[in-house]
Amino acid sequence: MANTSSAKKAARKIARRTEINKARRSRMRTSVRKVEEAITAGDRAAATAAIREAEPQLLRAAQKGVVHKNAASRKVSRLIKQIAKLAT
Repeated sequence: MANTSSAKKAARKIARRTEINKARRSRMRTSVRKVEEAITAGDRAAATAAIREAEPQLLRAAQKGVVHKNAASRKVSRLIKQIAKLAT
């Protein structure tokens, strides 16, 4: 348990940031899952619409430090590549 007032404040800040980061990570994963489901179903239109929602979520999560920048870019790149493979 924190003893000093600064340590108590730090613990409060960490708890607050953890909640925000959990929500951000959850939104990111949900949007990515929607893209993956559309790809699995073979629905190019739905996948394209879903990637438009997912890409900003991924990049914002990277910007905020929830995931690494390169990991987010790699995920976006791979999803777009899979969408491109789908028949029109």
